[in-house]
Amino acid sequence: MFYRTPAFPKDSGPDFVNAVIAADTDLTPKELMATLHEVERALGRDRKKRWAPRTLDLDLIDYAGLVLPDLPTYRNWAEASSEVQQSKAPEQLILPHPRLQDRGFVLLPMRDVAPDWTHPVTGATVDAMIAGLDEIDVSEIRAI
Repeated sequence: MFYRTPAFPKDSGPDFVNAVIAADTDLTPKELMATLHEVERALGRDRKKRWAPRTLDLDLIDYAGLVLPDLPTYRNWAEASSEVQQSKAPEQLILPHPRLQDRGFVLLPMRDVAPDWTHPVTGATVDAMIAGLDEIDVSEIRAI
């Protein structure tokens, strides 16, 4: 299912269409992320400015429950302030995605394909993470 969601960060551009897929692959997490970036480039994505308007944004949310590169690095990025998140990008792949628990535009579509998924660090379920979000933000996310 696809969802129409306000741009992130808020008021930074037109609405987005969001979806989540689950897939099997023989690629390593790093190879898969590189492939996703190649697809973005082929479809006109320019990564010169963090969180700038974009044609496409493909994220790797989870990979078989792995925590990469390690728990302290994951926690550092998951607990980073908004200012740090907007100004810096990790130099390596961080898994699970360090802000997925804050993003209804990830969690609502994720519930469609992986309703029993639990966060490999916190143990929180998808429904519990959705319940922790601001109700107004969640109400702006609409199935299309």
